Amino acid sequence: MKLAVPDMISNSYFPAIAAIELGFFKEQGLDVSLDMIFPVDKAYAALRDGAVDFVGGSAHSALAAFPQWEGGKLLCAQAQGMYWFLVMHSDLGARRGDIAIVKGRSIGAAPWVEMGLRRLLIEAGLDLARDGIKIAPVPGAVGAGVNFGLTAAKALEERKIDGFWANGMGAEVAVRRGVGTVVLDVRRGDGPKACFNYTMASLAATDRLIERSPETAAAAIRAIANTHAALKRDVSLATAVGRKLYPPSEAELIAELIRRDLPYYDTMISREFVAGMNRFARDLGILAADVPYEKIVAPQLLSGAQNASIG
Repeated sequence: MKLAVPDMISNSYFPAIAAIELGFFKEQGLDVSLDMIFPVDKAYAALRDGAVDFVGGSAHSALAAFPQWEGGKLLCAQAQGMYWFLVMHSDLGARRGDIAIVKGRSIGAAPWVEMGLRRLLIEAGLDLARDGIKIAPVPGAVGAGVNFGLTAAKALEERKIDGFWANGMGAEVAVRRGVGTVVLDVRRGDGPKACFNYTMASLAATDRLIERSPETAAAAIRAIANTHAALKRDVSLATAVGRKLYPPSEAELIAELIRRDLPYYDTMISREFVAGMNRFARDLGILAADVPYEKIVAPQLLSGAQNASIG
């Protein structure tokens, strides 16, 4: 079986990656290999077309390949909450929470990922056209094998962009190099409150797989849950995974990023989250009408306690 993620050198989809590398899929009887397919809409297209069996990506982006959630479902969360950071060049003197700093600036963001920032800015009272805010792909972030966060940090350092909206690894690298300032970290309370439930890092599969092999879907959920538990017990396992897959500098950073994410590690997909994601998708015009919770999440989740929330 194949699992696709849109970014590898990142904390965003690390639970899915670690579930492979630490043997938790194998423990559940699943032989899963990892593919990187960027951007995320192409990963979901590969899922729809049967080229991969799972996607570990942003939940709302499944709509790129499964309009109105026809044919695809979310199996579980990799972590709770929208997980991207707004980072601006340090020369701009930005302060944490100062959303207005984006006025007149160029912000790099990946396809479908940019939707989170665009809607957040509107919800915060900004107007992209009126306020001269340009959100566009990061220069150099095309082609196979691109790790978006690192590419964004490099583009920021080279002043090709004024800021970026990307993962925690990109944010950390930019800050440590002295070229970036974190302005928004939605997962930890920055920005309008509704933004937390715009999307999350999830694991998705097709209805075909879920119906044909419900035990496989259940096993995949258990593999992610067991990965969460293992990392909570010993976060240094993240370093071991990083040393297999990442350049040396990022391999040594990953455990700290995962340590910060541990409070959000929960496979739950709540009704509150789905309601927030539905609203977000409708506001963006990528969903025509609300879709019931039961059509979006896998049946294997429905027996769990799905009404709690984090954030």
